[in-house]
Amino acid sequence: MTEVNFIALAKKRYAELQALNKIDNFYDYEKEFEFLLRDLGREVLEANTKTVPADRRKKIPPLSKQFGLHVTGLSTAAMQLWNAYPVFLWTKR
Repeated sequence: MTEVNFIALAKKRYAELQALNKIDNFYDYEKEFEFLLRDLGREVLEANTKTVPADRRKKIPPLSKQFGLHVTGLSTAAMQLWNAYPVFLWTKR
């Protein structure tokens, strides 16, 4: 998303934001303000994440495969632990 695209999305909401100044109750003002910004945030997020995976349940490959780390000499259980919690194994105690 470019700056121009973001400004265009924000400009669409500007009139609605200015209409909030007519509300005299702060609770209602805050509620409507939150709704406007949440809606703007959703539009920005959708614009930034154009490609959505077809299957939302697709597994992320383990870090050992993502970064090309080759761990040899580990048992099957240790390899499963390595793939599940690689950061835990790298931290110093």
